Amino acid sequence: MVQLNESLLQIRDLYKRFSISGDFLDQLRFEGGKIKRHQEHVHAINGVNLDILKGEALCVVGESGCGKSTVARTVMGLLNPSSGSISYEGQRIDNMSGKALMPYRKKMQMIFQNPYASLNPRMTVSETLAEPVQFHNPKWSGAEVRDKVHEVMFSVGVDPSWGVRFPHEFSGGQRQRISIARALAVDPEFIVADEPISALDVSIQAQVLNLMMDAQEQRDLTYMFITHDLSVVEHFGTRVAVMYLGTLCELGTSEQLFDSPRHPYTQALMSAIPKLADDRPNHIKLQGEVPTPVNLPSGCVFHGRCPYADDRCKQEIPQLIVTDSGTQVACHAVEEGRI
Repeated sequence: MVQLNESLLQIRDLYKRFSISGDFLDQLRFEGGKIKRHQEHVHAINGVNLDILKGEALCVVGESGCGKSTVARTVMGLLNPSSGSISYEGQRIDNMSGKALMPYRKKMQMIFQNPYASLNPRMTVSETLAEPVQFHNPKWSGAEVRDKVHEVMFSVGVDPSWGVRFPHEFSGGQRQRISIARALAVDPEFIVADEPISALDVSIQAQVLNLMMDAQEQRDLTYMFITHDLSVVEHFGTRVAVMYLGTLCELGTSEQLFDSPRHPYTQALMSAIPKLADDRPNHIKLQGEVPTPVNLPSGCVFHGRCPYADDRCKQEIPQLIVTDSGTQVACHAVEEGRI
């Protein structure tokens, strides 16, 4: 197994904005006797810095709309970053295209949230799995491709004889297994899983998670696992990155974050986990609503809901610092010892 001390993927100062201004004519406004152009953007990712270590399962958590999936899709090249850089084993890949990026397409694969939407309904399972194998191994014979398809189907618990079936002939859990098989078919090193079990029944969730953990051990895989289910994080994750409104709030091992969360937002998330043994759960109730990503608040994006916020929090953006426990936290109150 790979030692967790080598960085596989490096994200540096990553920003992603989506324009919501419409076309050129929609952006024009008549103000003060002059025609002015107004542009609005959704600030989906705001200065994320993150290293993913070889052999780990990094879980990215946060509320809906915090930028988790946008980070995942930007890492995979499905979205182009507005600024910043993404490097794989020290080689920058976000500015690559065409043939230069092709070797990394094989090394990096993605499992999507909805397996039915990510599988071609007009292709059989065998055709779906054979397509990437043939593309990345053009010299392989038909028999070699078929053997590889059967091997990955068997490894995820799908009978190879079902390869003649179409996606609609399978259950949700079986379709997700097929999606995992498609990701494994080209023998990747790094897999981004974007909420791969959120659409499945609880019993099936456990089976899929165990399947992914077995694949990680057998194939030395590295995961970036996007989820909002903290019970899954505790079971599956090696480290946890907590995001809020496109920013990284806290980063640490699963044990550190569940035992002693430091950021006020992380503390609120952890307090919301139901506990059967707790007769009087001490939930932290955050005030206010999540700000709009169109007009981000100044300073710390969490200051409007934080009980520890002061004037510095409203004016200055906090940077990640390493605490005594080893976690990284972006919080002025933690830095100043007020928490």
